[in-house]
Amino acid sequence: MSDTPGETKLRTMHPAMKFALEMGPLVVFFIANARAGIYVATAAFMIATFAALAMMWLLARKIAVMPLVSAAVVLVFGTLTLWLQDDHFIKMKPTIVNALFGLALLGGLALKKPLLPYILGDVFVLTDRGWRELTIRWGVFFIVMAVVNEIVWRSVSTDTWVAFKTFGYLPLTLVFAMAQVPLMTRHSAEPAAGADPKE
Repeated sequence: MSDTPGETKLRTMHPAMKFALEMGPLVVFFIANARAGIYVATAAFMIATFAALAMMWLLARKIAVMPLVSAAVVLVFGTLTLWLQDDHFIKMKPTIVNALFGLALLGGLALKKPLLPYILGDVFVLTDRGWRELTIRWGVFFIVMAVVNEIVWRSVSTDTWVAFKTFGYLPLTLVFAMAQVPLMTRHSAEPAAGADPKE
């Protein structure tokens, strides 16, 4: 059966490939820092991040909001790091990204404009209460991770911070995401015929 003319065909990306594309730039960052220092690592991280975005587009014909926003912040703070030769900027990048996501989620909820259904509504269908509780949890998680990053980079060496960013942040996020499965199962809902899951 042929696609509708002019319609872009979306593809499903295997979870293992998605994880590899998210982890890849961090591994590049870690290796480059160990071999050549934080500034070379920053440049390599920027290149690897945008290469991963390109692969996501080629494989799925779409890029999720979070990797896109994160890449934009990497571009800005990575450029400042290299231009000013000040590694504080790249160290603050996770703080800024997490704070943005956390404030956006909690702020949207406070304004009665929950954003999470627009991000995950094509994957999960939850009750209003489920979306509210999940949004609060993720919003608080992002704020906590922003605070954690600030504590870590201000308290330890650059090499230790890079190791935490590479092997600590993503696993913690995956563990937290898996911990939300019972909530999503408990508040799952079948969409009504023709209904928009975001409504």
